[in-house]
Amino acid sequence: MVAYRALFKDRRDAGRRLAQALTSTHYDVVLALPRGGVPVAYEVATRLKLPLDVVIVRKIGAPGQPEFGLGAVVDGDPPQVVLTPQMVDIFQPTERYLEAEIQRQLDEITRRRHAYIGQRPPVNVSGRRVLLIDDGIATGGTAKAAARALRQAGATSITLAVPVAPETALTELAAEVDDYLCLMTPDYFNAVGAYYQDFTQTNDDEVIALLQKAQPPKNK
Repeated sequence: MVAYRALFKDRRDAGRRLAQALTSTHYDVVLALPRGGVPVAYEVATRLKLPLDVVIVRKIGAPGQPEFGLGAVVDGDPPQVVLTPQMVDIFQPTERYLEAEIQRQLDEITRRRHAYIGQRPPVNVSGRRVLLIDDGIATGGTAKAAARALRQAGATSITLAVPVAPETALTELAAEVDDYLCLMTPDYFNAVGAYYQDFTQTNDDEVIALLQKAQPPKNK
């Protein structure tokens, strides 16, 4: 694990620092958790000359209390559903409710993916070594759902790479991935944005522009 004391200037700076600590020979594809993970992952994918895509995670809300997650739906080829048995036992949703809620989140994933990259299908991760990137981790819930879904989809290996995260979250996530790299693990963790000089929210236009820029040119 590599530790940096200085703040990151912005997400692009964090991505360049991550790229310096990684090697392209270990991975086949870079997947970003949007939206904030995309500028970070773009720098990594560009430096390592790897394809870039997004992996969109949507929470499956509990009946009548959508702030509580029963699990998550993660896009991919095909999309994956990751349920948390303890939460399902607590809320005991009906099969009809689960099917409807999962479909609702799948529809939202489809809408977002089309907004970001049009009709291009998600990258098939089966048999591939995945580098999963976000702009930082607080609790690790989203990264955990993404890692589990990628595993279900047949990824050969999953490496999580983030600029900053608390040690407690990384310890829990270590059971979900094959390896991880975190540049900064503060002793007293604050919000992710506290470790960036510029943590302006990444908007959809920036995500779209970076994903388009990362695509290889089409043969004429």
